[in-house]
Amino acid sequence: MLILKQTTIPTLVRVKPGALDRVGIYVERHAFRRVVLFFSRDLNEKLMERLLNSLRAQKVEILQATPVESIDFEKVTELFHQSPSNAEAVIGVGGGKALDVAKYIAFLRRLPYFSVPTSLSNDGFCSSQSSLTLAGRRHSLPSAMPFGVILDTAVCLNAPVILWHSGIGDLVSKFTAVVDWKLAFHASGTVVDDFAALLSDASVYQFMARPKRDLEGTTLLGTALLLNGISMSICGSSRPASGSEHLISHALDRFSKRPRLHGLQVGVATYLISLLQGRNSGSIAELFDVTGFWNTIASDPFYRSEWLEAARMAPSAKPDFYTVLSSRDCFHEIERAFETDSNLQQCFR
Repeated sequence: MLILKQTTIPTLVRVKPGALDRVGIYVERHAFRRVVLFFSRDLNEKLMERLLNSLRAQKVEILQATPVESIDFEKVTELFHQSPSNAEAVIGVGGGKALDVAKYIAFLRRLPYFSVPTSLSNDGFCSSQSSLTLAGRRHSLPSAMPFGVILDTAVCLNAPVILWHSGIGDLVSKFTAVVDWKLAFHASGTVVDDFAALLSDASVYQFMARPKRDLEGTTLLGTALLLNGISMSICGSSRPASGSEHLISHALDRFSKRPRLHGLQVGVATYLISLLQGRNSGSIAELFDVTGFWNTIASDPFYRSEWLEAARMAPSAKPDFYTVLSSRDCFHEIERAFETDSNLQQCFR
């Protein structure tokens, strides 16, 4: 039986320097006159003023502007009930928390959502999922794909370098995620969407061709992460962007004394998983060398004991989610990699 799928992708995409100053033009061009705004509490005041000026210049009415600090589900529900019912669109600006909250409230309100990231720490700025906490644990909840993605490359380039490295770590995880996806097909018949897998892989190679921290490199990284989000929408699954490396990171989020940025955890886990898969390790290690990713991790190493526990827990986190960790007992291989691999040795204390 042929199953027809409907894919939602952003209508508006702007990836260029100065895009922040044109948000008002983009919103008004699509006839949205009344908006609600959710922004990171620690958002730079000058960036906020640029955004507000762009909206005011086009006579777009800001019905409510709310700073976001918490991604607790109950708090987000309160914000939803407090948001004006006559809004025509929702704008999220800043880091991941503000974007996730704005995206989820737009989904509940059934309103178009404009995503305006100020850093490139992960692929969540263009996805149909929101990461919120419920009872202290993170959950991915269904949301709406952004109507528009407005990525000011000059703004993202000036974000802290650790956020750049986090984005790189999240990006390379597509290598191991796609390999896990194909392993799942051969082991249990999990359907692989070839185009989504191709798009996810290609986005990584696109950035690896020129992994420099400048305007062009920021454009490549931003576009690659954006396409990762779209690849998930195409197949209706996180499979093209999330595999065993994400299971390890999710386990760390649950019990680590100090969880780190998602992309930093995922990046190290990706290299570890690539060793188990026997593929892409050299390319990943070289990219981490060239971009300084290893140096960022080495400056504040992870705890080996926490990672061993996360690796032990990861296979049971999603029993029906087949990965290389499901294919065999990998624990002793992981222990040995921690002890002998020079790249991993600098990552742990």
